[in-house]
Amino acid sequence: MIRRYSDVAKHCELTLSFGSRSKHLLQLDTTNYVGIAVTQKNGVSNGTLYKKTFIEHFEQAPMYVAVFTFVGFAVGTIFGYLRDFMRAWGLEKRNIATEREQQKDFVPLYQDFENFYTRNLYLRIRDNWNRPICSVPGPQFDLMERVTDDYNWTFRFTGRTIKNVINMGSYNYLGFAETDVNALKTVTIELEKYGTGVCSTRQEMGTLDKHVELEKLVAKFLGVEDAMVFGMGFATNSMNIPALVGKGCLILSDELNHTSLVLGARLSGATIRIFKHNNMQSLEKLLRDAIIYGQPRTHRAWRKIIILVEGIYSMEGSIVRLPEIVSLKNKYKAYLYLDEAHSIGAVGATGRGVVEYFGMSPDDVDVLMGTFTKSFGAAGGYIAGKKGLVDFLRTHSHSAVYATSMCPAVAEQIIRAMKCLMGLDGTTQGLQRVRQLEKNTRYFRRKLHEMGFIIYGNDDSPVVPLLLYMPGKIGAFARRMLEKNIGVVVVGFPATPITESRARFCVSAAHTREMLDTVLNALDELGDFLHLKYSRYSKSSHPELYEESRLELED
Repeated sequence: MIRRYSDVAKHCELTLSFGSRSKHLLQLDTTNYVGIAVTQKNGVSNGTLYKKTFIEHFEQAPMYVAVFTFVGFAVGTIFGYLRDFMRAWGLEKRNIATEREQQKDFVPLYQDFENFYTRNLYLRIRDNWNRPICSVPGPQFDLMERVTDDYNWTFRFTGRTIKNVINMGSYNYLGFAETDVNALKTVTIELEKYGTGVCSTRQEMGTLDKHVELEKLVAKFLGVEDAMVFGMGFATNSMNIPALVGKGCLILSDELNHTSLVLGARLSGATIRIFKHNNMQSLEKLLRDAIIYGQPRTHRAWRKIIILVEGIYSMEGSIVRLPEIVSLKNKYKAYLYLDEAHSIGAVGATGRGVVEYFGMSPDDVDVLMGTFTKSFGAAGGYIAGKKGLVDFLRTHSHSAVYATSMCPAVAEQIIRAMKCLMGLDGTTQGLQRVRQLEKNTRYFRRKLHEMGFIIYGNDDSPVVPLLLYMPGKIGAFARRMLEKNIGVVVVGFPATPITESRARFCVSAAHTREMLDTVLNALDELGDFLHLKYSRYSKSSHPELYEESRLELED
């Protein structure tokens, strides 16, 4: 497998060693680097890892962009301290809440820098988040208009509704977030039959026949022995990982894992070590060291080693290198926990996630986790795998013991969407949605590349991060897009690295070509206006290389 190659020259010729042989590679344009999985072993095609080309884009911006980004944050910080000084001396009005007189001597509840960042940087662009939506989050939605009279300290609603805003931010990958009466007929029936809540945990009075039906369907959909569903997607990770590992165990976690995985790992009490994102050499080194040296101080063998990864990384748009990770976990006898929150339904020929995408067996993954909040237009999550695993979690999962069960109407929505994907509703609509999502994703990504934007991630990922870099452009981008009736999600530091602020688009099967073209035309115009087209990459059939000390994995 080939990884990132440093941006050294515009063109270069490389000779890379494959075991005992060498393979000469063509000239490559190294201004944009992408990762491509090469299924070669000693120069011979090796189909046991990758069955198709696997390309990801992580182009580096020109140096001046990083410089101006740091300058922007520096200027904002200097003015922030100046304004804090003016507030302290009464030269500027204090709009923030202040401590009561009786608590003046208390230790601050929040760290000073967190308060500083909120007061002086986040507040300048706060109007771009938490916008109230007053319709279903489908391909278009309605937005409640709000304005501020005090520079984003407070907001007031005008009473006006902004209609038919193109939704490029919701995780509605397959378009099941809908209000069609015929489509939701079964959901309505279950709502009338069961009501809105269960008012009990799964272990007490909260297991309904709808939950049993859903769990059997999830197991059938994934091709595993058993599954268990939970009422909250975030808690599926954070409350179940502590049930699987504890003190004396080792967790190897990708550096870009979701907060729910991070929280679950921390709550478990296990030792946590981080490997570089999708970097197999970093992961293998940690695995090797764990086997050789064991636990700190005592050097006893770890009780168990578990690898935590995601199917699609929601801020990068990259797809996990599952074949290589499975190869490593088998080699070092570790367990694999796969979070398919964004990938289930979104990739794979029939929407069965990254396992199907890579043509692998569900048995290759020890713990399959996913959520129903994205592709299925519902709520909650699942853990699936061997029956013994699921039976263990039914007894030991904190979510099963303490959390309220999933709403029956929500369970029916998931059943409806999953049956549609499986063709059990007697139609091919589910398969059509999966294929439409793939077409929309490739079309949208290709057009952005051609326009000259820097975008991250895999060509098949419906999560499309478009790099903005400079802090001042975050607010300008989101506001200008809303003026064109397009709703987007913008993300900046500390949710991303300080130099990699971005807009994150989520492509949906429900988006029409006209909607995507409207968004692309607006982006083309705005990219010129805000000077966002940083890419130095001209479209080429030759992908670039990732730097790598070793280019293959041993079986």
